[in-house]
Amino acid sequence: MNLQNILQNITPWILSHGIKIILILIGAWLIDRIIKIFISKGVKSFVTQTYRIRDGKALEKRSKTLEGVLEGAVSIIVLLIAGLMVVSELGINIGPLLALAGVAGLAFGFGGQYLIRDLISGLFIILEDQYRVGDVACVADTCGLVEDINLRRTILRDLDGIVHHIPNGEITKASNLSKGFSRVNLNIGVSYGSDLEKVINVVNKVCNELAEDPQWKQDILKTPQFLRVDDFADSAVIIKILGDTKPLRQWDVTGELRKRIKIAFDKEGIEIPFPQMSVWPRGKFEK
Repeated sequence: MNLQNILQNITPWILSHGIKIILILIGAWLIDRIIKIFISKGVKSFVTQTYRIRDGKALEKRSKTLEGVLEGAVSIIVLLIAGLMVVSELGINIGPLLALAGVAGLAFGFGGQYLIRDLISGLFIILEDQYRVGDVACVADTCGLVEDINLRRTILRDLDGIVHHIPNGEITKASNLSKGFSRVNLNIGVSYGSDLEKVINVVNKVCNELAEDPQWKQDILKTPQFLRVDDFADSAVIIKILGDTKPLRQWDVTGELRKRIKIAFDKEGIEIPFPQMSVWPRGKFEK
């Protein structure tokens, strides 16, 4: 069979099925792109109206999380439908394939209980906005930055740079450290001989100076202040300082506040004690 005969045989197929396959692929790509554009716009509007999120960063994190999940699901569905249409155009009977897929799905259903649990848990995590991409959260006894989340698993990167892949079905408790606002919650010990009124005045003065510092004031939502005497410890009186910061800024603000309080205490002669033990001898001792 020469080239001319091959072209004569294949040309009708190309003009009919070949063109249809190309149109199917182009149509699938266009549909995928168009739906993702609508998802991007719709998600932002939905998040703003439903969750009343006005902060730009919070809105971006919530929107990005939902967009990633929805766009991934849309891509899979469009790809699956387009694949079946292409297979049909190739002259392959998709009936047996669908039957095989049904049998495989049944077998998968018996063995995929954990996967189903992961998917359901992931769905509720996303719908309830428990945490988002860009948040710092503690899930399944692991804390870190949420780098990615979908219906099946959550990816965290901890402070050592280690990446943790956590199936959503294993998450029974999720603690979000950066939702809405964060908090400075600082306990400091001073010696029992310190003048507490002087300590309170020094602490509040340092806190006010920090809140007015141009470098830090944009991170502080509520100026940290002395709250109460929190405890009488073995070697110190423990005072509690509390204030609000922007999400993820509590650690930097708390570190700067510790530094300034230590410098101020040194200038004012206020002692931050270390653990001590006093021994009181009783009875008579021989020389």
